[in-house]
Amino acid sequence: MEKTVKLAFADWGLVPYAEAWERQTTCFNALVSAKLEGKEYTNCVILCEHPPVYTLGKSGKAANMLLGEEQLRKLGATLYHIDRGGDITFHGPQQLVCYPIINLEDFSLGLREYIHLLEESVMAVCARYGIEAGRVDHATGVWIEGNTSRARKICAIGVRSSHFVTMHGLALNVNTDLRYFSYINPCGFVDKGVTSLQKELGREVPLDEVKGYLCQELSARLQQAR
Repeated sequence: MEKTVKLAFADWGLVPYAEAWERQTTCFNALVSAKLEGKEYTNCVILCEHPPVYTLGKSGKAANMLLGEEQLRKLGATLYHIDRGGDITFHGPQQLVCYPIINLEDFSLGLREYIHLLEESVMAVCARYGIEAGRVDHATGVWIEGNTSRARKICAIGVRSSHFVTMHGLALNVNTDLRYFSYINPCGFVDKGVTSLQKELGREVPLDEVKGYLCQELSARLQQAR
């Protein structure tokens, strides 16, 4: 008999990064434990925003943060060293952050395929607004005019997995204040820009609308992968 796979979406709203990381870790540990013990569990996709914060992945370089502690305080931002892949990125209000905590084996996905699925979901969301987005060679995330001198990133992706269960995820710039990216080398790049849906379209985009589209695109692709 085919296993029943449960998938739920949760919206945490605007939540401090430290609190979200703790709650995310609790969900992750619970799913891993349930999986290993053969108990029932629900795969969960968490949506949220954060107050201004920089996160540096385990393979990142501290030199890509261009500000000192005092300058960070004046900016009203914080810096966290975290356990995902990737380098440094920024999270802030009006940026859609998505943390899927899912068992990849439920969806017949390897880690590389999963990252591609995240990228494809975001590309599809961009396409709904008439924006052509794609990949850049040797770089995760979603880009506009990726393999040109005008390359600019609209979505950062960094994940961690253990026992084929994922945490962390993606950050899509919707109406994000892009000035915060000028204080870092985003994702370690010094020769590429950053953009948002708002900047590309020349207008503010309803965040809840983007959330709905992302949920639809992710859900469809995860179900299709099964």
